[in-house]
Amino acid sequence: MPKVLSTSVNADGGPHFEILAEAGFEVEAVDRSVDLFDEATLIGQMQGVSAISAGSEPYTAGVIGSLPDLRVISRSGVGFDAVDLAACDEHGVLLIFDEVMTGFRVAYGGAQQLYGVTPDLTTLGKIIGGGMPVGAYGGKEEIMNYVSPAGPVYQAGTLSGNPIAMSAGLAMLEYLNDHQEIYLELDKSGVKLAQGFRSSMEKMGVNYTINQIGSMYTLFFTDQPVRDFPSAKTSDLALYGRYFHAMLERGVYLGPSQFESMFLSVALEDKHIERVIQANEEALVEVLATV
Repeated sequence: MPKVLSTSVNADGGPHFEILAEAGFEVEAVDRSVDLFDEATLIGQMQGVSAISAGSEPYTAGVIGSLPDLRVISRSGVGFDAVDLAACDEHGVLLIFDEVMTGFRVAYGGAQQLYGVTPDLTTLGKIIGGGMPVGAYGGKEEIMNYVSPAGPVYQAGTLSGNPIAMSAGLAMLEYLNDHQEIYLELDKSGVKLAQGFRSSMEKMGVNYTINQIGSMYTLFFTDQPVRDFPSAKTSDLALYGRYFHAMLERGVYLGPSQFESMFLSVALEDKHIERVIQANEEALVEVLATV
């Protein structure tokens, strides 16, 4: 069986099922499917893909969530280096980037543009649909030529090439291409929000870590740096639950899970960012009073 290195820890990956189990969701059906890949899959650390050379057998694909579903994001990035990429070449590993969340969001060219890494294949979604449901993958010509009709790998779907989704996505990407100043605006808003949150956290003595890049950010209630799933799990989940509801009461709808990222939009003006910062401080006062 082909062996796969996964450093993405995405919603489709094993650790996410652990989150669901802890939250009380029924995951037996999906757990069995995950077990099929246990022996052939290595869950590596996000700092790179050097782990491909750790085993006695070579891995045939490396799947990397550039800024994965745990939203472990920071300006220091995932930490790709020349040694990691050379290891991919040395072992013939196909380097695949999961940019469903980050594609056209953290930069027009996604996280791979931001970090200067060119993968063999890229998966995309969300923004490329312009609000419509869509998914896509693409990569180097020699790989894509394996897909029908040029090659033997058949891929099709009921909604593949749906004209409404394609029209919406094309309009979105054309607009972003012509207005790349949007990314500077989003980065400014993201930095302002993160700084405002940090100021309140410091003032109140809260254990926290904030990872932020561009329009993506996550507040973790832990004093530990969050770089991977184990470090994310050091967060105070009960505190986050109370904080979520306190923010909701103030009109700010955050992701209901501690492990989700928040996304900013250019529709949010400075006055809206300031309102969220104020709501954050008020929510902290409320939840800390009950500790």
